[in-house]
Amino acid sequence: MKALKTIGKDLKVMFTKPMLAISFIAVAFVPILYSGFLIEASWDPYGKLEKIPVAVVNEDKGTVYEGEQLDVGREFVAELKDKAEFDWDFVTAEQAAKGIEANEYYMQITIPQDFSSKASTLMNDKPEQAEIIFEPNGDYNFIAGQIGSSAIKDIRAELNASITEAYARSMLSQVKEISDGFADARDGAGELKDGAGKLDDGFATLKTNLAKLAEGTTELRDGVSPLADGAALLKDGTRSLAEGSGSLASGLVQLQQASGQLAAGAGVADKGASQLATGLTSSAEGSAKLQQSLEQSAAGSTKLAEGLQQSAAGSAKLADSLAAAEEAGGKVSDGAAQLAAGLDSLMGANPQLAESEQGKKLLAASRQLAEGSAGLSAAQKGLTAGGSELAASQQQLLTGASSLDAAQQQLLQGSTQLSAGQQQLLAGAQQLQKGTNGLNEGMTQFGSKLSDAASGGAELASGAKTASSGALQLTNGLGQLVGGVGTVADGAVKLEDGAGELENGASKLVDGSGELQGKLGEAAGKTADVKNSDETVSMFADPVKIKENETRKIEKYGMGIAPYFISIALFVGALFFTTVISSRESFQPNTTRLGRFLSRTVTYLLMSLSQSAVAILILLYGLKLDVGNVPLFVALIFAASLAFTFIIQALVTWGDQVGRFIAVMMMILQLTSSAGTFPVELLPSWMQAVHPWLPMSHSITGLKAAIASNGDASVVYDQLGYLGIYAAIALAATALYFGIKGRRINTDLSGRVESSTTASQV
Repeated sequence: MKALKTIGKDLKVMFTKPMLAISFIAVAFVPILYSGFLIEASWDPYGKLEKIPVAVVNEDKGTVYEGEQLDVGREFVAELKDKAEFDWDFVTAEQAAKGIEANEYYMQITIPQDFSSKASTLMNDKPEQAEIIFEPNGDYNFIAGQIGSSAIKDIRAELNASITEAYARSMLSQVKEISDGFADARDGAGELKDGAGKLDDGFATLKTNLAKLAEGTTELRDGVSPLADGAALLKDGTRSLAEGSGSLASGLVQLQQASGQLAAGAGVADKGASQLATGLTSSAEGSAKLQQSLEQSAAGSTKLAEGLQQSAAGSAKLADSLAAAEEAGGKVSDGAAQLAAGLDSLMGANPQLAESEQGKKLLAASRQLAEGSAGLSAAQKGLTAGGSELAASQQQLLTGASSLDAAQQQLLQGSTQLSAGQQQLLAGAQQLQKGTNGLNEGMTQFGSKLSDAASGGAELASGAKTASSGALQLTNGLGQLVGGVGTVADGAVKLEDGAGELENGASKLVDGSGELQGKLGEAAGKTADVKNSDETVSMFADPVKIKENETRKIEKYGMGIAPYFISIALFVGALFFTTVISSRESFQPNTTRLGRFLSRTVTYLLMSLSQSAVAILILLYGLKLDVGNVPLFVALIFAASLAFTFIIQALVTWGDQVGRFIAVMMMILQLTSSAGTFPVELLPSWMQAVHPWLPMSHSITGLKAAIASNGDASVVYDQLGYLGIYAAIALAATALYFGIKGRRINTDLSGRVESSTTASQV
C-alpha cells in the first residue's frame, strides 16, 4: 500500500511542478517531432523530380537509313520535352560544362554525334551500340545522381523500344516482300516441276531412241564389215579389170593395125580376083599372061593366107580378151550394184550419214559406178559377140584362103588342066570375085569396128583405172567407216546409259521441285500470316510488359521508410526522458525499494504511453499515414515504445551515464543493422548475424506488416511477442537492480530529495 502511495505522490509532484510538467510534455512530443520531420522530408521525393535541373546536350548529326533521313537524337530530345520527368535544360556542351562546374545541374545527358549513325547499324554484320553519355554531378548531390541514373535507365529502355520499333516496322515490311517472293518462288517451283516432268519424259524418249541407235549402230557395224570385205574384193577386181582392159586396149590397137594390112590384102585379093576374072574372060590372051597371073595369084593367095592366119590368130586373141573382159565387166557390174545397194541400206539405217555431204557424194558415185559398170558390161557383151563373129569370119576366110591356095597350086601344077577347067575356073573366079568383094566390104566394116573397139578399149582402160582408184578409196573409206561405226556404237551405248542417269536425275528433280514447291508454299503462307500492324510492331519492339501487382505496393517513399523513422524516434524519445526524470530516485524520502521501482516504472510507462499516443495521433491524422491494419499498428507502436523505454530504463538504472552511452551505441548499431533502409541480405555478414537480436529489427518488421494493405497479422503477433520478451527482460533487470542496491541508494538519496523539496518550496 505504501508503494502505491509513492507512485501517486511522485506523479503529483511531477505534474504540479511546471518545469517538470513542461519537460514531460516536451519529451512526449520528441518522437513525433523526430519521426514526423523525417517522414515529411522523405514523404515523396520522387514525385518532385521535375524540379531537378538536368542539362541535355544534343550533338547528333543524324544519318540516312534506307533512303530516309534518320535523326534519333532530335526525336529523343522531342520525347524528353514531352515528358517533364526532370527540369530539362537543352544547352550546348560548353554551357552544360559550365553549369556542372557551377553546380547548376545535378546531372548531364549528352547525345554524341554518331548516335543516329550507330543506331542504324542494327541489321549490319557488325552492329555498333548507340551510346548516351550520362554524367551525374556526384559532388553536388549523390542521391540526385542515383535518382537520375535510375530514371535514365527507364528513358534508355523507352528509346531502345522506339528504335526497335522502327527496325521492326522495316523488318516486317520486308517479311511481307519475302512472303510475295516465296509465293513467286512457289509458282516458279511449280513450273520447274512441270518442266522437269516434261524433261523426264524427254529423257525417257531419248533413252529409248538411243537404245535403238545403239542397236542400229551395232547392226550397221555388223553390216559394214562384209561391205568392207566386198570393197576389198572390188578393189582387187577393178585392179584386174584395169590390167585386162589395158591389155585389151593394146590388143585392139594391134588388131586395128593388122586389120589395115588385112584390108589391104583383101583389096589386093579383090583386084586379083577381078584380074583373074578378066584373064579368064580373056583367056584368049595367052597362057603367058595366065601363067603370070597365076603366079601373081599364087603369091597373093600366099600373102592372103598368111594375113588370114595372122587375122585369125588376132581374132582368136580378141575373142578371148573380149570374153575375159566380159567376165570381168560382169563382176564389176555385180560388185558396183552390190556396192550401191549396200550404201543405200547404210544410208537408210543412218539418217545422219545420209544427210552428210560426203555420204550423198559417196551414194551418187556408187550409183554412177553401177550404171557405168552395167553399160560397160552390155557393151562388152556386144563386143564379145562381134569378136566371136569376127573369129568365125576369119575362120571362113582362112578356109577360103586355104582353098584358094590349093587352087592356085593346082593352077600352077598343071597348066594343062587350065583349058579344061577354064569354065570351072571362070566360075570359081567369079565366085572368088564375089568373095573378095565381100571380104573387102567385111574388112572395111571390121576396120571401122576395130577402131570403135580400140576407142572403147581405151575408155574401158581409163574407166577401169578410175574404178580401181575409186574402189581403193572406197575400201579405205569403208575401213574408216567400220572404225567410226564401232566408235558410234560404243558412244551410243554410253549415251543410252547417260540418258538413263539423266532420266533418274529428272525423276529426282520432279520430286525435289514438288517438295520445294510445297515448302515454298508453306513458307509463303507462314510469312503471309506475319502482320505488320502497329500492334504487331509495338509487340515486337517491346514484347514483355511488366504488370505490377500493387497489392503490396507502397505509393509514397515516406510510407516505406516510416517504420524505420518511427522506431528511431521512439528509441530517441525514451533516451531523452532519462535526462529529465531520474531512473533511480523518487520524489518522496524514505520510500521502499518496491515503491521506488514501481514509481520509476510507472513514470516511464506513462511517458512511453504518452509518446506512443501522440505519435499515433499525428501519424494517422496529421500526416495521413495510410495504414493497412490500424489496431495492429497501434499495438506495435505501444509495444515498441514500452520495450525501448524499459530497455533504456534498465541500462540507465544500472549504469547511469555509462548506461546512456551504451543506449546510444545500441541505437547506432540498430541504425545500421535493423534493415530499416537496405534489405538485411545487403548488410555485412556480422550485421546479419546481429540483426535478429536487436529490438528495433522486430519493431521495424512488425510496423511494415501492419502498414501494408495486406500485411500478415501473424508476423505482427510474432514481433509483439519478441518485443514483449525484451520488455519483460528489461523490466526484470530493473527490478533486480532495486532489489540488490535499492537500500544503499535510498540512504544516499534521502538528503538530496529533502534539499530538492526545500528548494522547490522556496
